[in-house]
Amino acid sequence: MSVHENRRRNLRRTLRKAKVDALLVTNFLNVTYLTGFTGDDSYLLVTLDDELLITDKRYDEQLETECPDLTLVVRGPGQMMMPTTIDTIKSLAIEKLGVESSSITLALHNTLSEKLGELEIDVEPIANAIEDLRMVKDKEEIEAIRHAIYVAERAFGVVRSSLRCETTEFEVATELEYQVRQFGGTCLSFPALVGNGPRGALPHVQPGQRKIGESDFTLIDWGARANHYVSDLTRMVVTGKISSKFRKLYNIVLEANLAGIAAIKPGAKCEDVDAAARNVIEKAGQGPKFGHGLGHGIGLLVHEAPRLSRNLPDAVLEAGMVITIEPGVYFPGWGGIRIEDDVLVTRTGYEVLTNVPKQLDDCLLS
Repeated sequence: MSVHENRRRNLRRTLRKAKVDALLVTNFLNVTYLTGFTGDDSYLLVTLDDELLITDKRYDEQLETECPDLTLVVRGPGQMMMPTTIDTIKSLAIEKLGVESSSITLALHNTLSEKLGELEIDVEPIANAIEDLRMVKDKEEIEAIRHAIYVAERAFGVVRSSLRCETTEFEVATELEYQVRQFGGTCLSFPALVGNGPRGALPHVQPGQRKIGESDFTLIDWGARANHYVSDLTRMVVTGKISSKFRKLYNIVLEANLAGIAAIKPGAKCEDVDAAARNVIEKAGQGPKFGHGLGHGIGLLVHEAPRLSRNLPDAVLEAGMVITIEPGVYFPGWGGIRIEDDVLVTRTGYEVLTNVPKQLDDCLLS
C-alpha cells in the first residue's frame, strides 16, 4: 500500500465514525496530502471504498506522473467545476456527503446544499477530518521536514557568514530567500522576520531598511519549503558587545527553550509543555513579556495543529508530531529575544531536528 493509499484508508475510518458516505475534499493542500497531486483547481471525492479526482485536461501529463493509479473525472473545455462535481456525486450511491467545514467557502457550501438537496442528498459539515490526520507525520513526511530544515540551516549559514553591520534587514530576508533556492528549496516557508534592536520587540516584524549594525542584536525568524514541507527556526545574531541585560534575558529564554523541549513526550499535554517553558520565564520575573504560545505543529503549512499554549486540556502530543518550541520575551523600545527549534515527538520522548547552535557565544558574529 502506498503512503497516499494509507492516508486515504485512515480518512475512511473517520468517515465511518462520522456516518457519512463520502467526503468532498476541496482544500487543494489536503488533495495533495491524500493523492500526491500537486496541482490545484481539483477536488477529491473520497467514498468508503473508492476515490475520484475531479480535475481538468491541463493536468493530464502531471497526473500521469504524480498519481497514475487514481480514478479521474476530467473536465473538458467549457465544462464548469460545480456541475461536474454535482454530476459525479449524483452518479454514486451517496445519501450523506461530508464537506470540509474548516476550509469550504460559504458560497460553495450553499450551492452544494441547494443542488444536492434537490437530489435528497444531505450535506454534512465535518471539521478537521484531514487536518487531524496531518498532525501525526508518517516517515515520508518526517524525512521531508528534515530536508526542509537542512535547506534552511544551510541557507542561514551562508547568510550569517556574509553579514556586515551595513546589511539591512530587508537584505537579510532577500538573501535568505535566494540561498534557500540555491540549496534546492522551493522558497521560504514564510516571509522571513528580521528585526534589529527595538524592532525585534515585534513578534512578527517585517524587515525594513534598518541596518543590523544600528543595534547590538538582531532577531531572525525563517524557514524553508522543500518537497512541499516546511521548517521554522529563530536565532539571535549579535553584532556588538553582549550587554549584561541581553546576557541575562537570553539565558532565561534559552533555559525556557530547553525546559520546553525536555517536557516533550507522547501523552504529554500541550498546555503542560507550554507551562514547563513559561514557568522559567515567570520565575525570572518576565512572565508578562512572553505574550504568545510556546509553539505549534509544522508540516505542509508553517502553522498546523497542535498548538502549545495555555488552556488546552484536551490537546495531547503523539509520536510522529513535529512541533516548534519558541519561547520569547519582548520589550518595546529595546527589542526581543526568541529561540526556536523544530522537534519530533518520538515513541520514547523527542528528537531535536534543528542543529543551528544556540548557546550565547554562538550568537556573536566572528
